[in-house]
Amino acid sequence: MIKAIPLLLALAGAASMIPVAHAQDAAAGHAKAAMCIGCHGILGYRASFPEVHKVPMIAGQNAKYLETALQEYKKGERKHPTMRAIAASLSEKDMADLAAYYEQLGQSSVKTVAAAPAPSSEVEALLTKGNCASCHGADFNKPIDGSYPKLAGQYADYLYVALKAYQTEGNPRIGRGNPIMVGQVGQFKHSELKAIADYVGSLPGSIATVPQAKFR
Repeated sequence: MIKAIPLLLALAGAASMIPVAHAQDAAAGHAKAAMCIGCHGILGYRASFPEVHKVPMIAGQNAKYLETALQEYKKGERKHPTMRAIAASLSEKDMADLAAYYEQLGQSSVKTVAAAPAPSSEVEALLTKGNCASCHGADFNKPIDGSYPKLAGQYADYLYVALKAYQTEGNPRIGRGNPIMVGQVGQFKHSELKAIADYVGSLPGSIATVPQAKFR
């Protein structure tokens, strides 16, 4: 994880550094978040597509990354039927507002993040091969730019599913098409991707699932 292209570049979907310049209104985002709460507002909630895994934590995530991710779902650059349908219903302003809302959600209760424990020599070799820290930071909690996601502490099973999506070709419902990530992930076996996901998911981080009532 030193120079070159990062393996975990925008793992929950490789943020493609599309300029995001829409005015953000977190309060407006709060009012628009009803469709998100059913999955992202329930602790430990599991999805069953494309396999069973926990729905990713997005509270405290970088707004620029979240906004870009929604844009990619809407364009079909990230294939996921549910997320594409939701993103298709959103305007660019809606996406910006939702991203701003989730970036600040729960942050008043976040404490100082502890130092990340060192990986095993095997995992360290994989992370070095992927050059992950060059974008996501040495602790995976402070990306060099807001267009990249925080990864530390994200659900490991979700990270594993997200990584495997870059190895999926020719499937209209599953896959992620970012060419950088496709090239990087292609050099790893599934067992290696799982080892990476397990380590990154075990790290202390500042993203979370914040329980929210469906009826507000």
